[in-house]
Amino acid sequence: MAEISKPRPGENMRLIEALQYRLPIAGIVSILHRVSGVMMFVLLPLVIWLFDTSVTSEVSFDRFAGAFTFGIGFVPGLLVKLAVLGLIWAYLLHAIAGTRHLWMDITHSVTKAHGRSSAIVTTVLSLGLTVVLGAKLFGLY
Repeated sequence: MAEISKPRPGENMRLIEALQYRLPIAGIVSILHRVSGVMMFVLLPLVIWLFDTSVTSEVSFDRFAGAFTFGIGFVPGLLVKLAVLGLIWAYLLHAIAGTRHLWMDITHSVTKAHGRSSAIVTTVLSLGLTVVLGAKLFGLY
């Protein structure tokens, strides 16, 4: 008698079904950790240019400060600020999520409850600090 093999769960999952799947918060933070790493890597030339321009001379520092007001080339200043805000978020999330993973590795805290609570703390801390630093970036204080 021949065995009939059942497809594994998710093997033939359609895109609509995949979009309806509810990922736990720990999974979302894990994906965002990877996304933030890629984002920092892609925007690394901007970071290097901003750093170099800010420390070379007084004239170049004025150009650095002007990038946030007048923009860089054809890119308006608002988009420069939004890109830097994205970098701030990416750095904070990546650092906090990395610390979360190190803590879980050191303490062997790999329970579902700890993963959920530490993912919530990671999300709240990174978003909260991004709001505070973003307010400074946009001149609110």
